[in-house]
Amino acid sequence: MRASAFLYPWDVNGDPEAAARTAALGVRQVTLASAYHSTRALTPRHPRHRVVTAEHAAVLYPLDEARWAERVPRPFPAGDWAPGDAYGEAAAALAGAGLDVHTWVVLAHNSLMGQEHPSTSVVNAYGDRYPWAPCIAQPGTRAYLTGLAKEAAVRPGAAGTELESLGWYGLAHLHAHDKIGGVPLGDAGHYLMSLCFCAACAEGYDRHGLDAEELAAFVRSALDPVWRGAPSDGGWAGVEKLLGAETAAATRAWRDTVARSLQEETVRAVRSVAPAGFQILLHADPVSFHCGANAGVDPRHVLSVADGVVVPCTGGTGLLAPFAETAASRKVLAANFTVVSGMGGRPDTLATDAAHAAEQGATELRLYHAGLASDQDLERVSQALAGLA
Repeated sequence: MRASAFLYPWDVNGDPEAAARTAALGVRQVTLASAYHSTRALTPRHPRHRVVTAEHAAVLYPLDEARWAERVPRPFPAGDWAPGDAYGEAAAALAGAGLDVHTWVVLAHNSLMGQEHPSTSVVNAYGDRYPWAPCIAQPGTRAYLTGLAKEAAVRPGAAGTELESLGWYGLAHLHAHDKIGGVPLGDAGHYLMSLCFCAACAEGYDRHGLDAEELAAFVRSALDPVWRGAPSDGGWAGVEKLLGAETAAATRAWRDTVARSLQEETVRAVRSVAPAGFQILLHADPVSFHCGANAGVDPRHVLSVADGVVVPCTGGTGLLAPFAETAASRKVLAANFTVVSGMGGRPDTLATDAAHAAEQGATELRLYHAGLASDQDLERVSQALAGLA
């Protein structure tokens, strides 16, 4: 199985051994961040630093000012964590080590955008804004996302891209000093707390027979028992229990329509500037009402739009099956495994996990994350890949 390791430019730039060390793992490809959200990242082998703090979401290459002149919102340039053409420098080093390089583009997840342009954010039923979550129903946000995808995905020399957060983002978010876990919300509670009530979504609900103000009041009422400790799990059946089947279906119809059309528009925009054979994958969850970095999608639809998907598999390979059931023979189903033991990964069982993923229909592997992992974790990864060769 073809394997690709995730990396940040700062894992490579300034470390003359990084590219060769990555190639020695046994991977053929690197998925290299070109547009990424804020993070604090460990660099355990870098000769110059051990911790990199990316203070806000940014593009990791020089922004095309001609493309973005007079546009609001627009991407933010990186600070000293990724100066100049950090992506390009790292990509050249990795290609020089014989690795294929694909871009890694984070889209609808940007806290600084929400801080500087609050009206772009998802607004919940209580009127709280989620600055990390741009509302993908808003025309200005959609134009920003498709423009960013075109520029950040098709970098010089890239053979493909992986688009993360190409869908709804909601309440769940690894925020600094997060303290929202006091009430376990479950799938249903998270869905209700992720419904957006901005002006664009209000118009969308209206087109599906819902009054936004009445819906927000209904959502607040449905959540009252949850705040007191009532369960809110049960998947979509749990949502229907809280909202009623008809209302739940109408909210989902609106949100599914928005996400599907954005995915179509974004992939089409990338293809319009990409060279022949350029591969486009989406980080995806096969349950369309789910929110987050792995966007909730309809498997049949997304595989008719993109060249394949990257599916989270660290907790098990069950999410592969809905994609495998609908995938054409030439579509990519990449099983994404965390290989950093300190972040819950299991590099020691990678060979077994990869074999199980292949049985479930996976055609490729993604390894998160070669720059964050310890030497011991990387040695286990190398052994596993050697066994799979």
